[in-house]
Amino acid sequence: MSLNLALMRLAAAVSAEAGSLVAKSRSQPLEVAATKSSRTDVVTAVDVASEQLIRRRLLTARPHDGIHGEEGDDVVGTSGVEWVVDPIDGTVNFLYGIAQFAVCIAARVDGEVAAAAVHNPVTGEMFSAVRGGGAARDGDPISVSDCAEPAMALVGTGFSYSARVRQHQAAELARLVPRVRDIRRMGSAALDLCAVACGRLDAYVERGLKPWDLAAAGLVAEEAGARVEGLNGAPAGELLVVAAGRGLFGPLHELLVDSGFDDWPLKQWPSSGAEA
Repeated sequence: MSLNLALMRLAAAVSAEAGSLVAKSRSQPLEVAATKSSRTDVVTAVDVASEQLIRRRLLTARPHDGIHGEEGDDVVGTSGVEWVVDPIDGTVNFLYGIAQFAVCIAARVDGEVAAAAVHNPVTGEMFSAVRGGGAARDGDPISVSDCAEPAMALVGTGFSYSARVRQHQAAELARLVPRVRDIRRMGSAALDLCAVACGRLDAYVERGLKPWDLAAAGLVAEEAGARVEGLNGAPAGELLVVAAGRGLFGPLHELLVDSGFDDWPLKQWPSSGAEA
């Protein structure tokens, strides 16, 4: 078994176990344990418990690996493998009882994301990918839609927790929405990227993603046939992520530029995340 395949299988097993913990917690009273970039950017005790479980399982299986997670201190490893962990992507949805959140685990090998798993605890769906080996949903291969016309594209997006940033995002989307089929904002960046991967969305555009929002689901989308980039050849990152099938990416990119997405007035990204 290749290293990347073994890492993907470990990520899937651990994300499923953490997802079970998260799903069982939905029946209990939920409280905000802390806030991060703003009063609306929340952490629940379940986020913390999920990440603690993930860290224990990964380091038990591979004690020399590093870990970069949303809710805990980084662990520096010596193996060349680093895990990127989001214990609940879509914490606000989880807090409100909206069934759109995920547990995300990616493995970087020598700095490059090589294996990934994104688990939806509510539906039980498991999205997975190995670099160069394709992407799957519940073990079955998936691929992006064949949409190549922005006017017919269903586009997912999300908003910052910063009111100042949301104001600019709303203006961008106001220019974009008349020129695409429609916009969807569902509250989990990872599941939006996986929706592109399996054709439930044709494209996805969002600012403010952190590494743990993007690492696992970004690989799933790429391995399903999407281009996952920023604008004008920039890598996908906190400033902007655009994901679409290869036939759609170019025309969509032109539309985004024409809609002013490359004229970001804040010049740099403030300290505010995308989905929790």
